[in-house]
Amino acid sequence: MNTRGLRPSRAFPGLLLLLLATAARSQTPGVTDSEILIGSCSALEGPSHFLGTETVAGANAYFAMVNEAGGVDGRKLKLLAYDDSYDPAKTQACFDRLLNQKVFALAFFVGTPTAVKYVPMAEANKIPLIGLFTGAQTLYAPLRHWVVNVRASYFDETREQIDGLRKTLGYKKIGVIYPDDAFGSAVLEGVRTALAASGSEPVAVASYQRQTAQVGGAIDTVRAASPDAVVVVGPSNTVAPILKQSHAKNWKPLFLTVSFVGTDELIQEAGSDAEGMVITQVVPPYYLTDLKTVALYRRALQKYAATSRPNFVSLEGFVDAMVLVEGLKHAGKDLTREGLIRGIESIHDFDAGLGSQLKITYSPRDHKGFKHVLPTVIRGGRAVPFTDWSTVIVK
Repeated sequence: MNTRGLRPSRAFPGLLLLLLATAARSQTPGVTDSEILIGSCSALEGPSHFLGTETVAGANAYFAMVNEAGGVDGRKLKLLAYDDSYDPAKTQACFDRLLNQKVFALAFFVGTPTAVKYVPMAEANKIPLIGLFTGAQTLYAPLRHWVVNVRASYFDETREQIDGLRKTLGYKKIGVIYPDDAFGSAVLEGVRTALAASGSEPVAVASYQRQTAQVGGAIDTVRAASPDAVVVVGPSNTVAPILKQSHAKNWKPLFLTVSFVGTDELIQEAGSDAEGMVITQVVPPYYLTDLKTVALYRRALQKYAATSRPNFVSLEGFVDAMVLVEGLKHAGKDLTREGLIRGIESIHDFDAGLGSQLKITYSPRDHKGFKHVLPTVIRGGRAVPFTDWSTVIVK
């Protein structure tokens, strides 16, 4: 055999690298030369379906825009979104379904009670889990290698609330009404932590059965302590009844809640009873189109999801998808799950187009995107941002 024409020192290493790269791609689930498969479990049905369907709508709008422009390194993005009804009992089946579909990564999950089930599953299977619609502290500390958060935490939201109430308004007596689940416990912990910083604690706390309107007992318990303000925890289908029943009893302290409530659905369900409520947000109002990404979101939603109305939830899904895509770009063409995590960790001072306070920096020691929250108050059926807490009180 004549081997004189072969030059192993030059030809073989290059060929070997090509073969190894091809093999790596072929072994990465959910990645082909033309497609990247992303999986999602969220509330697409049930009483909290607004949160899931709108998160997915925003994410799909961003994916559609990216795909029309050629995708990421020539690969189109495909989202498989399945329902878990915001029910912890349905999480294993939904996760297994995504595993069977061999998705590359997970994203756009909704809720704390379900997230605390999904996170260990993702970690055990070493699958990236990006952009969860929950601010529970357990997702942020300790650092979880396979979990990447975009939104600010409930600790950030409740700290903003308590600082505003105590330092600006001078309110000392703070109550909490919360669901008896992991979400309620997470926000309650945030309130307790924020109050402890000034040597205080809630004047009264009471829980109610999750996903129900059986809130009368909790209202009466907290009302008996005569709080100046009350942090109400829950999705809109439970917060709206709390507001309505409280006002029907002529009990009108300053009510506050966190971003998970689904502001726009709350306004629709509670009507005039939502007026004056303070809601901390993790993305700017969707009507501030002078912000680059808000304007982009509105155009994408109109083009790719014409039946969807703009709202805080789908805007957050859109932003989550943007961060995921940015991570894919940083990961490079030879895409692996570990490479996606490293790609996201290499994002520094990323201008999300949402204002100077909402820039993103990740690192191997920090998987939290936004640190800033924006307080809003419901005025005339719209969430209006404010910076001066004294303007919340109508005199």
